[in-house]
Amino acid sequence: MKHSRSTVPAGPAWSVFPDLVPAGLVAHAQAGEGKAVAGASNLDRLPRPGGAARASTLSFTNMHSHGELLVRYLRARKDVFIDRLSWHLPNVDGMEFDQYDTPLCRWVIIHEFGEVLAGIRLVPTTARCGTYSYMLRDAQHGLLSDIPSDVLFFPAPVEEQIWEASRLFITDHVAAQRRGPVQAMLMQHMILSATREGARHVIGIVPAVWSRWLRRLGLYAVPVGPRFEIEGTASQAALFNVADQLAWAEHAL
Repeated sequence: MKHSRSTVPAGPAWSVFPDLVPAGLVAHAQAGEGKAVAGASNLDRLPRPGGAARASTLSFTNMHSHGELLVRYLRARKDVFIDRLSWHLPNVDGMEFDQYDTPLCRWVIIHEFGEVLAGIRLVPTTARCGTYSYMLRDAQHGLLSDIPSDVLFFPAPVEEQIWEASRLFITDHVAAQRRGPVQAMLMQHMILSATREGARHVIGIVPAVWSRWLRRLGLYAVPVGPRFEIEGTASQAALFNVADQLAWAEHAL
């Protein structure tokens, strides 16, 4: 997996961290009513995936309750990142994995009748496993040759209330008319799972197109690093305020 700088100008680094919220996206409501979430007026039109799609958040402590779902998830990752995108990643028995798939992480998986449709991995920024911590921080420290060390505009955080998201994907098996609803379901359960772990923010490397379909859902993320390419895929570090967007996720249930 190789990276290169894109000619696309870098997005802005917001002046306050970790409360990076673009002006106007989250407004205070009337006294006693809390915050109004961006896109809240459109929540009733949230797309539904239809069919029998469901979400599960797996960990080492509950994976036994989900049969072979984790294996199928790792195989779906190989289909996407190795077979389709040609990234050079560890794999065995048809499964893609790396040093961050540990008991510290959580896997959010959208699935239907045993078939994996989409997924994302969550890792606490306080994680430590041997010489590794989490992807963005390790890249910044020069431990990952495939990701530039200047991937962030600021020192990688180590905070209990900040988790990292990585390996975001939707499989090719999801029909075009279902991709938006599946994206919405994935984001909903990423927010719910992260906040359940005590996170207020999620940070991670995402495809550059990620912000566009977030806006379609009435959500937002803030770019916190320059754009670069991984094997021809335009990517960028982004910060997602899950605490302020929890109401959106709860309403979508």
